[in-house]
Amino acid sequence: MADAIRDAGDAIVGVTSEPQSLATEASEVWELGFPCVGDPHHEILGACRARGWLDLFVNEEADLLKARTWSAHPKGYFQPGVLALTSDGRVLYRWRCRPTRKNLGGAGERPTPEYVWALVRSRLAGSAEDPPLDDSPEIDRKAPPWWLFVLMLLAHGWFLRPKGFPLGRADEEPSADPKDMIPRIVAFVGAWIAAFLFLPTGWVALGMVAWAALVWPGLAVVHREFQNVPNGDPDAE
Repeated sequence: MADAIRDAGDAIVGVTSEPQSLATEASEVWELGFPCVGDPHHEILGACRARGWLDLFVNEEADLLKARTWSAHPKGYFQPGVLALTSDGRVLYRWRCRPTRKNLGGAGERPTPEYVWALVRSRLAGSAEDPPLDDSPEIDRKAPPWWLFVLMLLAHGWFLRPKGFPLGRADEEPSADPKDMIPRIVAFVGAWIAAFLFLPTGWVALGMVAWAALVWPGLAVVHREFQNVPNGDPDAE
């Protein structure tokens, strides 16, 4: 899609809430094929907001991201968004992620590039009126249920504490694949079922209560840090 957009005489730019050094590193290491601009103080976002083009939700809770000490979002990280503009500032397309439990607090469900590009091309030849936010785009893949995602985080932390799946640098050990947590979950649930079948129920129930007390603080952090904003607009800075 990047090649098709450039062949049409257009350009793609990524904007991230991290510093420019990390934005450049991401563009190069991931071989994105387009530049990324760092906006750690949300100046670009502020300009888009002031001009009425697009506003994004921002998450200031980022403790789970600190599993990578080099990660840096001084004022919080942007939830995803897509903005297509003409050279004179006419809006052709806009979408923003509304973080909810349904899309894992913004971690899942993005518009497909083909879908967005088709709408952009059609609006170039259509009405000059700016389109509204796209609230029902064609998404790349459906996110798993929230309860399953939380179980995956717990499984990644060996059911002692939730552990995220952050991207790492090339010289670091790669992060685990969330799908690889399914066998752990099956084994964990199976172990509890076997314990209730073959061990004294009272002791097993007491053990489950103790385990729940152990993991509860971490679960509270997950529910706090993954945004859930089913209604309303982003908070203006």
